[in-house]
Amino acid sequence: MTVMLAPPTAPAGRAALGARVRKPQAPGGGRFELADMRKRAMVEAKWRTRWIRRAFTVVALGALAQVAHLGIVGKTPEEFSFADELVPERGDIVDRNGVPLARAFPAYSLWYRPNALGSGPPLVKTPMEVAVALNRIFPDMDIAQTAARLASGKPGYLRRRILPEEANRVHALGEPALEFPRENERYYPQGSMAAHVLGYVDAEGHGQVGMEQVFDARLRDRATRATASMLSLDARVQGALEDELARGMRDSAAKGAAGIVLDVDTGEVLALASLPSFNPNLIDQSGAANIFNRLTNQVYELGSTFKPITVASAIEAGTVTSMARRYPSGQPLTIDHRTIHDSHNFGASLNVPEALIHSSNIVLAQVGDELGGPRLNATLRTLGFDHRPVIELPAKGFPIWPRGDWSRITTMTVSYGHGMAVTPLHLASAYAAMVNGGVWHPATLRKFAPGEQPESRRVWKASTSARMRQLLRLIVDIGTGKSANAVGFRVGGKTGTAEKNINGHYQRDKVVATFAAAFPMDHPRYVVLALIDEPHATAATSGQRTAAFNAAPVVGRVVPRIGPLLGVMPDPSHDIDLTDLAPLVASGDGE
Repeated sequence: MTVMLAPPTAPAGRAALGARVRKPQAPGGGRFELADMRKRAMVEAKWRTRWIRRAFTVVALGALAQVAHLGIVGKTPEEFSFADELVPERGDIVDRNGVPLARAFPAYSLWYRPNALGSGPPLVKTPMEVAVALNRIFPDMDIAQTAARLASGKPGYLRRRILPEEANRVHALGEPALEFPRENERYYPQGSMAAHVLGYVDAEGHGQVGMEQVFDARLRDRATRATASMLSLDARVQGALEDELARGMRDSAAKGAAGIVLDVDTGEVLALASLPSFNPNLIDQSGAANIFNRLTNQVYELGSTFKPITVASAIEAGTVTSMARRYPSGQPLTIDHRTIHDSHNFGASLNVPEALIHSSNIVLAQVGDELGGPRLNATLRTLGFDHRPVIELPAKGFPIWPRGDWSRITTMTVSYGHGMAVTPLHLASAYAAMVNGGVWHPATLRKFAPGEQPESRRVWKASTSARMRQLLRLIVDIGTGKSANAVGFRVGGKTGTAEKNINGHYQRDKVVATFAAAFPMDHPRYVVLALIDEPHATAATSGQRTAAFNAAPVVGRVVPRIGPLLGVMPDPSHDIDLTDLAPLVASGDGE
């Protein structure tokens, strides 16, 4: 039987049909819709890319603006700069030619952190086993001391400044408590050279003793540390001076030595040394004992090197007017129960050139007596002998100066270099004034800019200075300074050997030997001073301990080494004119 189903009513039929059947589409319609969706996605992606590009452009423009501000407009110390990351934490110190003398560089240190493993034991192995292993890497590390340090459980440095390969070997030990943080260290590439000028930097990063202390604020300030601090020193000259002083010290088995090379027209210090020296890269116990600076901080009675100063003062005052005038010298002088004598008997009488050549105390005492205490006192004050030497270094000795009105015997003994103690730097500055035309300049470790005028004050007339150049050249030509007579360099100077005065008593077995000189004497440019502290009579010094045999030879070797470096070439065919003095003197030795 066939059953016919009646069609639903229209409303119900359409509702049911709409719930189950989609409207028919044209052939291929689904593909068109998918393509349209892809097109819209691509448009959105392009817009997003454009916005990202615009954002990066804004950031880049901002960065360029900051670079322009830093590079063109400048910055204040409070402003952050990416360039600060490239500037060392402490500025460099360089010599006058840009040679680095002190630098900052990143380095590793060996640090012990016992709590690296938390509450567990600080070390994987025993302290002794670790100490032995560290000794294999650092042979100078004491095993027992290192083991005790590790066993103590106290954190801290085990070693400063280790190499990267050493850090790798420590890491291979597998001890987490041994760390090697990267730090900024102070490094002195020339080692101990110029150590007394440079000083050193302590563990807290502060400069000590030398120019590290003087420049400390500048070297640490991020606004100025990027520019190296330039000194007047010449590393080549410094090296030559230290080398020859060390040789002179060895030859005479001396306690110490000191020296300086000084520009006579500006006061710039080309070299300054005190021996024995120390290594500022590692201040150990022995190095700390040598930090004292003999040239600027120790005062000495410098003996006969004072005699030319007395003569220059007498010429200036008009009490010495003739080089031919003769003074009694055959007998010792007795003044106020004090006896003044010479090392040898140089004859019944001597003139001033002969007195300087033979280094006669008797004649210079008479010259000083005629000059008088007030005038000699005034000259020495003008030379700065009554106060600490002028130089940037912090360590400067105070002279031992006769107080009150000088008695006659005080004036006479000071005239030949006894009874007053000054630093070698005082003497070097005085000699510079004596040969440069009579103008005193303070010594400085700062390099002058071209055309910059140094501080100055007149001590002697130019004519007095011209006469002293002749006399000093004569001393080296035929007198006590002959061993400093570097051929072609026209060296002039004066020797001095003085017994040390300790607690008011002169020590015959302890002397200070000094030679103060300048070159070339026809147009002086540099003073060179060498001092040998407590020399002994040795085979190398011909069995003598006077300056003629130890200090003067140092200068005689230094001058040929540094002269060409400083533009002074030897000329054996040229010399200062001595024709008016040569007939007045006979060659001879003395002290």
